[in-house]
Amino acid sequence: MNAKILELAVRRGALQERIAAQRATLGLHAHGIANVCASGDALLRGVDWLKHHPATVGAAVFAVVVARPRRAWRWARRGLFLWRGWRAARKYLYPGR
Repeated sequence: MNAKILELAVRRGALQERIAAQRATLGLHAHGIANVCASGDALLRGVDWLKHHPATVGAAVFAVVVARPRRAWRWARRGLFLWRGWRAARKYLYPGR
């Protein structure tokens, strides 16, 4: 009985060392995508800010519409085109949603 427990403890220690080595290797390889992940995090923080400050966003949109109505209309059409394209593509990218 003691031999089995000892054997399991040794095996567990070897596995933990192997896992630690794999994590270190993964950390070295993942360093290249750290900037991409940081950019994604910044984008998500920006979207979160926009969700929590709708009055500021509305005021900015109103200012653009008043200052340059033609340009605002053109960008609104582009935005609608992109939004509709995303909705169509999402059906294929994420089926079942």
